[in-house]
Amino acid sequence: MKPRLPRVSAVAWTALLAVLAAFVLTWSQAALAADSADATADLSDRSRALQRAQNAVVGVQAMAVEGARSTATLGPVRNGSGVVIGPDGLVLTIGYLVLEADQVQIVTDDERTIPARVIGYDVATGFGLVQALAPLRIEAAPLGRSAALAPREVMMIASGGEDGAVSPAWLVSRRAFSGYWEYHITGALFTTPPRRDHSGAGLFNAQGELVGIGSLVLADAAPPEDPDRVPGNMFVPVDLLSPILDELRRVGSSASSRRAWLGVNCVEQNGDVRVVRVNDDSPADVAGLKAGDQILRVDGTEVHALEALWTTLWSGGAPEREVVLDIRRDGTSQTVKVFSVDRMKTLKRPRGI
Repeated sequence: MKPRLPRVSAVAWTALLAVLAAFVLTWSQAALAADSADATADLSDRSRALQRAQNAVVGVQAMAVEGARSTATLGPVRNGSGVVIGPDGLVLTIGYLVLEADQVQIVTDDERTIPARVIGYDVATGFGLVQALAPLRIEAAPLGRSAALAPREVMMIASGGEDGAVSPAWLVSRRAFSGYWEYHITGALFTTPPRRDHSGAGLFNAQGELVGIGSLVLADAAPPEDPDRVPGNMFVPVDLLSPILDELRRVGSSASSRRAWLGVNCVEQNGDVRVVRVNDDSPADVAGLKAGDQILRVDGTEVHALEALWTTLWSGGAPEREVVLDIRRDGTSQTVKVFSVDRMKTLKRPRGI
């Protein structure tokens, strides 16, 4: 059971909005001179906008299809959140919750359980799209622009389902993010304090607009140049959704998701990129890569960071091709040929879909 944070009452909303107003006043000298009636009206408008945003967050429950490869790392049953973004019951969530999912349910604040189906999983961004199969009767949250957020801006994190809750958060940084699991995005949002119920949670600005979807909890969300460690969360920015939303609804993934996949987990340490895990029966496994191998070059291009490793791999040609890796194992350099595959073709889907 996740730690439960209380649903906010009208009094708590007023307190949260007072925090938001205090930060706005701190940042803006013009706000200090604003007419009190205008400030009160603005606070009321923000209260309604944030209440609508919180109401748009739902619980997402999913069960993986039998034999799903992702069960080994994510488990067969996944629980998290999603945000209603369409009047037709379209819900945006984090992709790993619904990866290779068979049975999906949406849980509303008024304890209704609505059957749903997965209509999109995007490897490139990490987003998942779920369509409710019965009316949700929930007003959709508007999409904002994460690129417009200011450093240290106050925002709201909201999760859904039985243990759903809201809390304020501060933007620590906005930068590119490379994951060990063959993942890279630009403009990721890093917030503090951390929330453990982050999976698929909504990140909203002060206007109640959705700006990010929760992905990870991190021991350090601060930028690399910051000497202080700041625990927090990483959110996938909604700016990545708008250009591909129609494509996701039509075909289930973006064109960028059809790219080479090796099946390795890697980390970067002091300018070195090393393999820490090889997925069973993956192209890397078949080629003989092992945990501890240092990857020196991909198709002749030197790599010293995860970003370079993944972007070089994806830009090197067709998803299914021969990839030449120069590695160092136990102090000895060698060349390994890996026949990459299209990641989307490795995923199991429910029967009939």
